[in-house]
Amino acid sequence: MEKVKVLAQYMPAEAAPLIAKWIDYFQCEFKIAKTRSTKLGDYRHPFRDKGHRISVNFNLNHYAFLVTTVHEFAHLLTWNDFKNKVKPHGTEWKKNFQRMMVPFFDMNIFPDDIHKAIDNYMSNPAASSCSDLHLSRALKKYDADTTGTLHVEQLPVNANFKIKDGRRFTKGERIRKRYRCVCLDDKRVYLFNPLAEVFLLE
Repeated sequence: MEKVKVLAQYMPAEAAPLIAKWIDYFQCEFKIAKTRSTKLGDYRHPFRDKGHRISVNFNLNHYAFLVTTVHEFAHLLTWNDFKNKVKPHGTEWKKNFQRMMVPFFDMNIFPDDIHKAIDNYMSNPAASSCSDLHLSRALKKYDADTTGTLHVEQLPVNANFKIKDGRRFTKGERIRKRYRCVCLDDKRVYLFNPLAEVFLLE
């Protein structure tokens, strides 16, 4: 019960009992991790004396935390079935992600926009992972916005902004899926995800 109570602090409470069962069934070490700018969650397969390990960032909203958790458990299931013989987000992983998402759809846990975004994501073979922009946008709508940040895609071209480590940039044009931005501090070019959170400079 203690595990369910802890999980219910980070995801929709109705989902917590099933996730707790998965943790026990797969004998998985499940860690609620500090914020990581490069990833929302992580799966590591058994190695030497360690079993399955999953970590999910603590600061995600409840829906994003659950989607990320299912994402990582789908990696676990895919590894159990195929080890390292298939692509990380290939057909096998997508089928497992879809299958593991069904119980939460049946419980009507997700708002309509997130449900539709997940459906769309699963039917779109071009989307390589849960970093799919449509799904990310739907999830981010439920963030508690207390930071004063904006997404790069919300800024006009040539706007100046800074990131959390203090570096300053000028936004450039979009190149395929990312924005070309020039760092004002070292003049180097960086490519930003459209949903990267930044602070607008006046």
